[in-house]
Amino acid sequence: MHELITSFLLGGSAVFAAAAAAFLGIGIYNNFFERFVAEVSEESAGGMRGAGSVAIRKMGSMNRRLMWPGYESKMRKNLIKAGEPSGYKPEDIMALQQVGFIIGLFLGLFLANGLGFNLVWALAVALFGMMYPNIWVSDQVKKRHLLISRALPYNLDLLTLSVEAGLDFTGALAKVVEKGKAGPLKDELALVLKQLKMGKTREEALKSMIARVDLPPLTTFVTALIQADKMGTSLGKVLRIQSTQMRIDRTQRAEKLAGEAPVKMLFPLIACIFPTVFMVLFGPIVFQFMFGNVGG
Repeated sequence: MHELITSFLLGGSAVFAAAAAAFLGIGIYNNFFERFVAEVSEESAGGMRGAGSVAIRKMGSMNRRLMWPGYESKMRKNLIKAGEPSGYKPEDIMALQQVGFIIGLFLGLFLANGLGFNLVWALAVALFGMMYPNIWVSDQVKKRHLLISRALPYNLDLLTLSVEAGLDFTGALAKVVEKGKAGPLKDELALVLKQLKMGKTREEALKSMIARVDLPPLTTFVTALIQADKMGTSLGKVLRIQSTQMRIDRTQRAEKLAGEAPVKMLFPLIACIFPTVFMVLFGPIVFQFMFGNVGG
């Protein structure tokens, strides 16, 4: 019985140590990758041809021959939805995947050697490093969508007030671009305004924004504007209805997320907090029960 309890405590400690090492490795890699992307972005924005930027661009140009159409099309679409961070192209993301595989392999070998794990784990870390640029792009899309969703009600209210004040759609859109808060939504609206001034129709410019952003709330709003334009409905009335409905949807979404919070907290409580509390509380009692008579 004593041996079983001892094995359980040692096994639990080993599992927690391995989990801590894994989280530490992931955190180090995430921090390195974010800093690397930031440095390359600053170099590209400032016109500097740093070693990191040059290496990624060179590798990207060589990857043009290796990419298959499905990968290029999907990655290009995701990069457009992410706002084309750092001016990356699909071939540059493939280059980052290659760099991530090498960094992940070295990190996995270091952890495997330090913790005595099988080399298969090093390969698993390398594969994670290779997939992380894809995860990073998806994360940039989610962050941009979140910023657009938060800015949409305010900009829609400003657009509604401008139209109700007597401005046409182009003038109201120019007022939103001028007075709106800085962010990806303002950039998208500025691009729509630019396209309108260049001669595109309202429907073409708005549909282009739908394709670039691919966000359901924005798609619903823009589709309503296009339908109102086709049917000759009052634009101010449509905007007022859309503004009210969007705020109702936002309130309902907030209530839904608040209701899901306790359920999402169950796993961290059960998997991380409770075992640690039990080990701290009952570990000394078990140790005293097993080895209390040794000193005597």
